[in-house]
Amino acid sequence: TQSGGRSSGSKASAKKKTNARGGQRPGKRPTGPPRKRKPAAGKGRRPRRIEAEADPRGERLQKVLAAAGLGSRRKCEELILAARVDVDRAVVTELGTRVDTARQEVRVDGVALPKTKLAYFVVNKPDGVICSNSDPSGRPRVIDLMPTQDVRLFTVGRLDLHSEGLIILTNDGELANKLTHPRYGIQKVYRVLVAGHPTRELLGQLRRGIHLAEAFVRVPSIAIKSRNKQSTVLEMVLEEGRNREIRRVLAGIGHKVLRLVRMSVGPLKLGELQPGETRRLRGDEVRALQEAVRQERRTSNASKLD
Repeated sequence: TQSGGRSSGSKASAKKKTNARGGQRPGKRPTGPPRKRKPAAGKGRRPRRIEAEADPRGERLQKVLAAAGLGSRRKCEELILAARVDVDRAVVTELGTRVDTARQEVRVDGVALPKTKLAYFVVNKPDGVICSNSDPSGRPRVIDLMPTQDVRLFTVGRLDLHSEGLIILTNDGELANKLTHPRYGIQKVYRVLVAGHPTRELLGQLRRGIHLAEAFVRVPSIAIKSRNKQSTVLEMVLEEGRNREIRRVLAGIGHKVLRLVRMSVGPLKLGELQPGETRRLRGDEVRALQEAVRQERRTSNASKLD
């Protein structure tokens, strides 16, 4: 009997403790875990974060801060970790975050970095020049051909090492993304010299589609421009550019590419620009590219509705 009484008393004591902790009225069981209180402002509340952007054209935030004269890269990393930097009014504390200063506002301690002026150039890329802005092997880069190094530029799309022709360089990340994204369908025209004489039946096979390792791809337009004794000049149109796509699809039908030159991107044409030469785009050329993106987007949306 005594042991039963002690057990009963223990239960009552435990119930009182539960009521005291959980704030429940006697006789009612807690329906869930205690609700967490939000910390008061300035007392342990974590700063709002944004995720690092996947777009490789963006610059790392610490690099942007260092370029703005806020100290060494290491010092700028400390500013980020101390939650003193925000992007579009969202505090950033992750060092891998990439930003596009042409369309995003970066602030340090509430003071905005000066906006970078948008710049647009066209280059006739020679054979043997790479499109990447960094190369451990020290090979010549497209960026080295620029008349000015005051503005950070990147290439719109890529041409492989031995391909030539039109490359756009800009710091306008939004336009660059639209010019290269397949859903906008911006056409790129290439002049291609191949070994041998491909038949019209083989070229028709490329229009219908061919399997590559990663996807089934089609060449929207391909035409014979001229035939030489042991080679053929083709004109090809692509709407998206996979890695070495032209070389791979032509190898797939048994014809090696001897020379490849990009002649145009949307309304922008290579014209009389010589290999290695560069020039700044005129305002009307920039507007034409912007309009081409808008037009292709409207066309794509209309076809989906149909």
